[in-house]
Amino acid sequence: MVIIGTVLGAILFFASAMFIHKRTPRIIAATITGIIFIGSTALMTVNYSHHFGMHKVTTTTTRRIYSASDKLPVALYRPVGSTGEDDVYIYKTDQDQKKPSHTQVSEYTHSKMKRTDRSTPRLVTKETRWEYKNHFYQTLFAWSGMDGTLVKRTNTLEYPRTYVKLTVNQAKQLAKLQRDPQAKQTQAAAQQKGQEYVRGQVTKAMAKNPNITSQQIQEISQKAQEQFEAKMVKQLLKTH
Repeated sequence: MVIIGTVLGAILFFASAMFIHKRTPRIIAATITGIIFIGSTALMTVNYSHHFGMHKVTTTTTRRIYSASDKLPVALYRPVGSTGEDDVYIYKTDQDQKKPSHTQVSEYTHSKMKRTDRSTPRLVTKETRWEYKNHFYQTLFAWSGMDGTLVKRTNTLEYPRTYVKLTVNQAKQLAKLQRDPQAKQTQAAAQQKGQEYVRGQVTKAMAKNPNITSQQIQEISQKAQEQFEAKMVKQLLKTH
């Protein structure tokens, strides 16, 4: 409405000044159309500059994510800047996803990693946006493009403590090492040790709780496997 008022006010003001020849009607028409033009322009200006008729609305969304690596429990990121506040985190929203997703890159977005006792990773996104207070203001400032304007966004990637935080370059180095013939022999031996480690953890859990369920055994096995893999990744990168 305000945009329409601004355009029509400008056109009618020009028309009244140019095509109404009688002095009094011209003054009246020019005054009315001028007020419409100036008032609409002023409203549009305060909407853009001070978000008149709007308020901040904050929403929080949570979604399950997966490691960007198909086989290893890694939290992959690309360093940006020197403070770490602009780092870009890379992840999958589905295990079968071909091209990984990543956190947004903008001056309004801050992404961070948090280690938790959760068994699976997740992404918690908190967004604050400008929205119109009611339908009246939404109609008044229709087509302004201000509705839903992002104020700030915080991405918190929550990973289990077993996940290893790696840069993209470190992940490439790790992939290169895994393709090495000598490394493949080491991996075969490590796989055997990993199975023994998992069996050991399950045995300990069963000794503590003889009534342990098959679901609990599966969860313990998965966690133990991730712990061992994380340890191997750290050792592999440390020795190269």
